[in-house]
Amino acid sequence: MPVRASTGETLEPMGTVLVTGGAGFIGSHLCDALLAGGYAVVAADDLSLGSLDNIRHLDNEPRFRLEEMDIVNYSRFAALVGETRPETVFHLAANSDIAGSHADPGVDLARTFQTTFNTLSAMREAGCRNIVFASTSAVYGEAQGAIDENYAPLFPVSHYGAAKLASEAFIASFAANYGFRAWIIRFPNVVGERATHGVIFDFIRRLRDNPDELRVLGNGRQNKPYLYVEDLVGALLFIRRKTGDRLNCFNVGVESRTRVSEIASMVAREMGLEGRARISFGEGERGWVGDVPEFGYRLDKIHQLGWKAERTSNEAVRLAIRRILGKEPA
Repeated sequence: MPVRASTGETLEPMGTVLVTGGAGFIGSHLCDALLAGGYAVVAADDLSLGSLDNIRHLDNEPRFRLEEMDIVNYSRFAALVGETRPETVFHLAANSDIAGSHADPGVDLARTFQTTFNTLSAMREAGCRNIVFASTSAVYGEAQGAIDENYAPLFPVSHYGAAKLASEAFIASFAANYGFRAWIIRFPNVVGERATHGVIFDFIRRLRDNPDELRVLGNGRQNKPYLYVEDLVGALLFIRRKTGDRLNCFNVGVESRTRVSEIASMVAREMGLEGRARISFGEGERGWVGDVPEFGYRLDKIHQLGWKAERTSNEAVRLAIRRILGKEPA
């Protein structure tokens, strides 16, 4: 019998699902939505970026199970997949520190690509065939204009984007060779409570450390779409339910964008520091090596399927700030 998740979507029963990175920012929200829909959820997370605080409210939930493990350790992870035999794997585990991996490309090789390859291999060994993959707009690199899911060639400018693109390629080859069904979801910056990094998190932390000045990396004119985490989770479940081809690929996001300078002003205002905190900017157009300062892509495919984000980019940013500061309940 179909059940209704907290996102408002009616979901077909999927049995036990596995969420890699399930204690992370996005993963923990996804676990909440799946549990609200009546599913048993197994989360695998090494807690290097995720946090027990994100899932503390699930301690007494009998349908939720956390396995603290590094997915790069294949034998242990493969044993978990073989034991639980999930009907669907939501693969979210990855390195999310794009700037940090500039100093050590091996971080994305292991945390972003190797985790994907190990997930696919463990699924193949256990006879599991459905994978929903959290990809990224970073696979498009610095492409501009009307970018849809068929855009080519793809030249990422970050190691993170490169590892995600390599992961997409192996997911496609596993689908072709071993009968997998895959859902590849490319999304931009995601904001909301439980975030552990990103522009809003960084600005709040800096202003707490020094309420008199907010230093912004880059010139502040970076202009990108920001998607609220609840909207993204709703899209993941919607696409999983609505499509069933061997390989399903969708851009997910919002058509509006927000400048970094606007985010800085919103954070200062919500923290009661407008007029006190001096906002200073760097000179370059990029915040860091691998940053894409201007981005937007086409969402026709997902809109035609029947999904659209509830919040604009500015609304997502403002709500995220307020919830992170505890000014609005989650």
